[in-house]
Formats: sequence, structure tokens, C-alpha cells
Amino acid sequence: MEHVTEGSWESLPVPLHPRVLGALRGLGFPYMTPVQSATIPLFMKNKDVAAEAVTGSGKTLAFVIPILEILLRREEKLKKSQVGAIIITPTRELAIQIDEVLSHFTKPFPQFSQILWIGGRNPGEDVVRFKEQGGNIIVATPGRLEDMFRRKAEGLDLASCVRSLDVLVLDEADRLLDMGFEASINTILEFLPKQRRTGLFSATQTQEVENLVRAGLRNPVRISVKEKGVAASSTQKTPSRLENYYMVCKADEKFNQLVHFLRNHKQEKHLVFFSTCACVEYYGKALEALVKSVKIMCIHGKMKYKRNKIFMEFRKLQSGILVCTDVMARGIDIPEVNWVLQYDPPSSASAFVHRCGRTARIGRGGSALVFLLPMEDPYVSFLAVNQKCPLQEMKLQKNTVDLLPKLKSRALADRAVFEKGMKAFVSYVQAYAKHECNLIFRLKDLDFASLARGFALLRMPKMPELRGKQFPDFVPVDVNTDTIPFKDKIREKQRQKLLEQQRQEKTENEGRRKFIKNKAWSKQKAKKEKKKKMNEKRKREEGSDIEDEDMEELLNDTRLLKKFKKGKITEEEFEKGLLTSGKRTMKTADSGLSDSEDDC
Repeated sequence: MEHVTEGSWESLPVPLHPRVLGALRGLGFPYMTPVQSATIPLFMKNKDVAAEAVTGSGKTLAFVIPILEILLRREEKLKKSQVGAIIITPTRELAIQIDEVLSHFTKPFPQFSQILWIGGRNPGEDVVRFKEQGGNIIVATPGRLEDMFRRKAEGLDLASCVRSLDVLVLDEADRLLDMGFEASINTILEFLPKQRRTGLFSATQTQEVENLVRAGLRNPVRISVKEKGVAASSTQKTPSRLENYYMVCKADEKFNQLVHFLRNHKQEKHLVFFSTCACVEYYGKALEALVKSVKIMCIHGKMKYKRNKIFMEFRKLQSGILVCTDVMARGIDIPEVNWVLQYDPPSSASAFVHRCGRTARIGRGGSALVFLLPMEDPYVSFLAVNQKCPLQEMKLQKNTVDLLPKLKSRALADRAVFEKGMKAFVSYVQAYAKHECNLIFRLKDLDFASLARGFALLRMPKMPELRGKQFPDFVPVDVNTDTIPFKDKIREKQRQKLLEQQRQEKTENEGRRKFIKNKAWSKQKAKKEKKKKMNEKRKREEGSDIEDEDMEELLNDTRLLKKFKKGKITEEEFEKGLLTSGKRTMKTADSGLSDSEDDC
């Protein structure tokens, strides 16, 4: 590995603690990276910093080392329950990774305790752990940290514990805001003391990040670290040692190309990105069946409890495939990733750069490949201009095997596969419709027939985006898909039980007036609500000049008219009733007039 260096740690203007230097040697980092040499001296001199650096440039050590040094230089030692530093990061995987790096540095300093607060764990256990072990340094995701401030009833007064705070770090700040954590961040900032050091680290400086800098940092020093040489002159946002490729292929060829590539690179470590959780579930299982003798794992944001275990296990592998969503795109440092494969282009151009950045980290080499549909070819030029990220073409691989019939066979044999395929297709189309770069990724230009063949669908799903469209190029399988059973016997037994209940209900309801469901339930509900509001508005307008007594007379007259029409009362009785009603109305009107005169 070629070192990307800015001098040794000993050359820093503020000397590091000998045990910190020992930890750095133990981790195999004899030299600083540019972002570390630029940030650490400023942070240690009590400056707020807003650092922008390309992904994989060593930002984690740029804030972990100053945190340790600042806490070591405190006049008063931290008590067990006092919080000296908080590191906030957008995903639990990144939090785990930072916690792991931090532990290498806190190990020589038993006076400091650290604690990890992330989703997927029992918050009650987190409270107990903090009360027993303390947490001088907290590494957390925003949602869980915000929740902990509300646990006073359980004996955790975190608002009091953070009064001793010296350092706050917001890592991957742009992603924190992209993922909708702005409200949580603002809530957390309200609890923290104003006299603190704040570090804000991100790979891209967006307007939202700039707003956060103004709100949370006091006279910050801005640091922007670029790659040297050609990359610096073009402000390239990907590492200079990254080789970026693209491959143009039809939707029904893409999966075959992916499998062929993975079969030819079995001894390497890969990340395969898909646009949705449902696509990860579907294609992940398909790859497990079709790419043998390789460890294949899946991870996405809807996994609650397995994510941490899967992430840690994959990091330790020498070779393997991790099928994932953008939950793995930011800040994650997985050792020795050879290829980043983007089966689906991400929803934003910045996410493309972050995905690629999972390889070629800290001066190492690496490669990335994105699969594009023929209509998406302009995306290459867009990335070159918008993200300063040039791509070179990789030609279609020859002698690929058509594996889509095998996928269809799997769907016919197991209802779970069939349903996952349908769900994945629907989620892909919905995600495509929301693409940030919608001038290139246009839903109306999608070849739905080719796409459905690429998903190995047995039939087209019913969804609004396909309504009214014909697909002569897609031939559905001549099978009643309702008869496809679950391979899991328990699930199939439950399905059959449910079907039997539905048949019984249908028999019982025969002959009754049927409710024709023309529209989606949500639309029906909205229509009812709208109708109800209109009726209430009309009643208010009609009744604005009518007193309660007048309304009663009006209703009474209506009743008399209905009775007369039905022949229940004679014409004489009807007229008599109206006359009585009229006298009461006149009386009311007279009393109203006299009230008015009294007021005058």
C-alpha cells in the first residue's frame, strides 16, 4: 500500500500522549493523512472545525485523537456519570465502526469509559449499562441519543450528565441531514452546553450542512482536503487510486452479467448495491443459489437485529459478497474491498461517489462498476461534470449463461420467491420514479417488459404505474399463480387456512348486496372525509342566519310535507300544521326585533 501522508505523528505542533502514539503504532498508522494533519492541531487548540474531505481519507482518527487529548488535558477528572464527548453518526454500522476504533485508544486509559447507543438494541439495557459502567465518551445514532434524554423516569438524567461536555462531533453531517435527522440534532443541541468544541465532518458540503455549521459552531475553521495532482485540479470527489467503470446492458441481461462477473472474481471481496430493501432480499437469495463456494450476505435498513452481526462478520471475511442498500454507502470502512458493484444507480449523484468510496481507501487501490440501461448512458457524462467523477466503459462479458429460467423455476417452486420478486419489481419502479436526476432516469422511458424479464417475473403485477399499458414483449407463465405453494410447510398451512376462511366468508355473503371497490381504500377514505367536510361547511353556511328555534320549525314543516305526500295526513291537517308553525315563527321574529331595539 502506498501511504498518503503529511508527516509523522511526532511532527504535530502539539505533542500527542505517548500512549496515544503507541495505539497508532499498534494499528499500523505511522503517518498522518492530509485531513488528520490539517484538523488535529486546530481541534487540540480549542477551535471549532468544519472539515470536508473525500471518502476514505481517514476522518475518524481526525476526531478520535483530539477527543482523547482534550479529555486528558481536563483540569478536573471526569466522574463515571459525566459525559466528556459525544460522537453522532447517521447509521448504526458506522457507529459500531467508530466505537471499535475508539476502543483501541481508550484501552490504555482505563479512567475513560465509552458507550455505544444505537438502534436494534434494548434502550432499557442501555440505561442500565450507563448507570453501572458510565459513559465518558458516547458514540450514538441521533434517534437513540434523543431517546436517552427522555429516560429521566428510568433514573437516567442525561441532561445533567452532559453539562461537563467538552467535545461534540457530527460525523457524515450531510448524511445526517439527508436521512431526516435534523429535528433530532436540533433537540440534542438544546441539551448541550454552549461552551464546547464542535467538529463537523462530511464528504460533501451541502447548503443544509452550511446551515448546521452556522447553528452549531462558533467561528469555525473550515478545512477542505482534496486529492493531489490531477484530482486536485479537477476537484475530483473520489479517491485518485479508484478505477471507475460502467457497463451498458439491457434490463434482461443485467442479472446474467452480474452473476458472470461474480463467478469470475470468487476470491475477491465485493459490495453489491441495489436501490431498495426488497431488491436486496430477492436478488440476494438468488445470488446465494447461483454463485456457489462464496460467502454471500445481505444487509439493508429494514433489518432490526441482524444488521450488527452481519456487518461485523463480513468485515472479518477475506473474500465474499455483501448485497446491500445505501445503508452501507457512507463512512463504512470494510477492509480490503476489491470491487463495488452498483446494480442500480443510486437516487442521487453524491450517493454514487460514497458507494464507490467503500473501496480504494487510505491510499489503497480498488475498482467500481455501475450497470446502466441503454437509456441511462448520459449518466456517465453527468457524473463527469456534476461529481468530477470520470468513468471508463467496460464491454459486455461474453459467453454469459441465461439464468433467468432458473429464477422462474425457483418462483414456481416457492411462493416466497414469487412474492419477493413481485415486491422487488414494484419497489424498483417506485424508487426509479423518485430519482433525483429525473431528466435521465425517466419512468416513461423504462422498458417494463424487459425489466420484468430481468426480474424473472411470472406475470406483471397490478400497480398504478402500469395501468392502461400493454406489454406484448412480455409473455406471462401459463400458470395460476394462486396455486403456487410456500416451500415452508408452516407458512403454506397458514395460507391454506386463510384461503379456507375467505371461501367460507364468500359463501356466507352470497346473495347480499356487494360493495364494489372501484378505488383504492386510501382514496375512498379521502373522498369520504372531503364529502363530510363539504356537508359541514354547507350546513354552517345555510344555518348561519337561522336560530335553533327556526331550524326546529323548518324541520317540522319538512316532516308535515312528507306525511302529506305519503297520505298520512289530510290537506286540512297539513295547512293547519303550517299555520301553527308560521305563528311560532312570527312570534320568534317579533321577539328578535324587540331585542334588537333594546340593544339600540
